[in-house]
Formats: sequence, C-alpha cells, structure tokens
Amino acid sequence: MRKKSRYVITGPDIDLETEVVLDSDGRRIDRAYVDEVVDAAHAYLDQRAGRPSLTGKARHSPQVTFRVTPELKARAEAEAKARGTTVSQLAREAFERFFAS
Repeated sequence: MRKKSRYVITGPDIDLETEVVLDSDGRRIDRAYVDEVVDAAHAYLDQRAGRPSLTGKARHSPQVTFRVTPELKARAEAEAKARGTTVSQLAREAFERFFAS
C-alpha cells in the first residue's frame, strides 16, 4: 500500500489527446508517456523502500530494540566486523541460539 502523496497538483486539467504538451526534451506527453513515467517512478520508489524482508516475502520484519552498555556495544561491533557481518545479524544469531536451547 502506497503512502498518500505530499504533493497536490493544481491547475486546469489538460486533455493530452487534443493539446500538444512537450517535456523538457521536446517529446510529446500523451497518456502512454504519463503511464510510463508513473510506472518508472513507482519502480524507483519500490526499490528504495528499505531493507528486504527477513521472511523473503514482501512483509514487514518486526524490530527488537534494547539498550546495552557502551562496552557491550563496542564488543558486538568488533565481533561483527571480525565475522564480516552486522551487529543486527550477530544479534539475530544470538537470539536464535538462545531460544533453540
């Protein structure tokens, strides 16, 4: 589901079938042009919508947030760097090991 646009288009409607409207490159804007531009904008927004879901499906992945001491954070960051991963991945693995036991 898309968020509502922050922008409001004002002004008279334009009949693209009868009026000649050109873009900045001199191309005529018609219904097919508008559909193509809108599809491209949606594709761009969809691909930058955030991190991929951990479920592998297009669903929101829940987050867990908690506080740690500066020392524990530094240790976690160092361990994650040594393993070539992220603190988030390290924490997920620790949670899984904890709940598997």
